[in-house]
Amino acid sequence: EEVMQTLRDLRRNDVDVVTFGQYLRPTEHHLNVVEYLPPAKFDYWKEVSMQLGFKYVASGPLVRSSYKAGEYFLQSKLKQERDALRAQA
Repeated sequence: EEVMQTLRDLRRNDVDVVTFGQYLRPTEHHLNVVEYLPPAKFDYWKEVSMQLGFKYVASGPLVRSSYKAGEYFLQSKLKQERDALRAQA
């Protein structure tokens, strides 16, 4: 429920891009991983986020918020525009 509320709050504040990734312990001096989430969970949150109106969602165990986010967002937007133009033709 906390994730869902956060997503709603983000959309209510016109946030268009969201990322979901798995925390990976970089060294033994960092916090332990409490739970590894299955890929299906990332797929679920991607679908929920798209239904809420996010324009781009990166969701997977190895996704990082800054990892090529701008590039993927632009590719996604261009594809959406091309698909819309094809549908009109």
